[in-house]
Amino acid sequence: MKIGLVSPYDFAVPSGVNKHVCQLADNYARLGHEVRIIAPASCRNGLDRDDLIVIGERPIGLPAGGSVAHVTLSLTLGPRVDRVLASEGFDVIHLHEPFVPLLPFQFLRRSQATNIATFHAAKDEGRRWYAYFRPAIAIWWKRIHGKIAVSPTAQRLISRYFPDRYEIIPNGVNYAQFAAPVAPFAEYKDGKLNILFLGRLEKRKGLPYLLEGYAQVKAKMPDTRLIIVGPDGGMRPGCEAFVRRTGLKDVVFAGYASDEDLPRYYQTADVFCAPNTGNESFGLILVEAMAAGTPVIASQIEGFAYVVSHDVEGLLVPPRDSSALAEALLQLLNDPDRRQEMGRNGQAKAQNFDWARISQQVLSFYERVRQERGATPAGGGAP
Repeated sequence: MKIGLVSPYDFAVPSGVNKHVCQLADNYARLGHEVRIIAPASCRNGLDRDDLIVIGERPIGLPAGGSVAHVTLSLTLGPRVDRVLASEGFDVIHLHEPFVPLLPFQFLRRSQATNIATFHAAKDEGRRWYAYFRPAIAIWWKRIHGKIAVSPTAQRLISRYFPDRYEIIPNGVNYAQFAAPVAPFAEYKDGKLNILFLGRLEKRKGLPYLLEGYAQVKAKMPDTRLIIVGPDGGMRPGCEAFVRRTGLKDVVFAGYASDEDLPRYYQTADVFCAPNTGNESFGLILVEAMAAGTPVIASQIEGFAYVVSHDVEGLLVPPRDSSALAEALLQLLNDPDRRQEMGRNGQAKAQNFDWARISQQVLSFYERVRQERGATPAGGGAP
């Protein structure tokens, strides 16, 4: 089967959707399918993918759901999309967030293949973009032949504006990568108990609440450390100022981590903490930590509760509640047997999200939709 995976987001900027697309492409290729990734990209440095077709070289950053989405608004995309469709002859075009400006929409308008869409986003208060442009989007909705949501949370957002039939297929994780017995960072294995935060330092990730909670933990358990991993999304200066102002010790701002280093950070941690405040459709970082056998403390928001069962793989606490975070951290840090049990439970559950399994689910969905359309056999092109 020849498959085109279309992302609206700058491929030179790490994002959950782009990571999802890469993992799908790699698993499809291993199964013998011919795959192209089509996305905008501000530069090609570090993009060592032979399967990448860049359309849109000047993405811009737009506020989106408490973060920044780097997308292309170029008015010259249409002819380039036409040329790619004509030359590649895809059986399936898989659009990720098809109505995020502007590239996926151009493919949806022009593609005669079987068009599949995955909806990744969650927004607790709804999405104004869908509300404002619902009449225009409705015109093109019927051109999406199969709809996927990565979680019930993501389905709830999109079905609020476009009720339809959705297949729930979750995000995946490279289970073997995170479950492998890699060496932790030796400089942090000095007898202190390590709490790990991992994510972009932006408002919805909730780091200030964790810092306040960690201050309470540190007062009762001096031999603890908080390791903060992730690129700055605007919150780092304020968080560093809090640490200086309060004299809080053993807070490490480690910055961006490569994919190779992520498993080592999880193995270094005694507890992984995700204090996110909302707008999360799926807890991918939670699944990574679980695959590594690291117990989890996370906010009790719908996207995270889909992944973690309270008091089984970890603990769920009310969002924006520093005292609840501190109490949960103290419970687990003081109970190594409980941490170990939760780690084992997490590893067992994380296997359900292995990309080898998830990619097969998506491929099976392609085939079912193609059969419903009466498409020609894979490789023969779309009708």
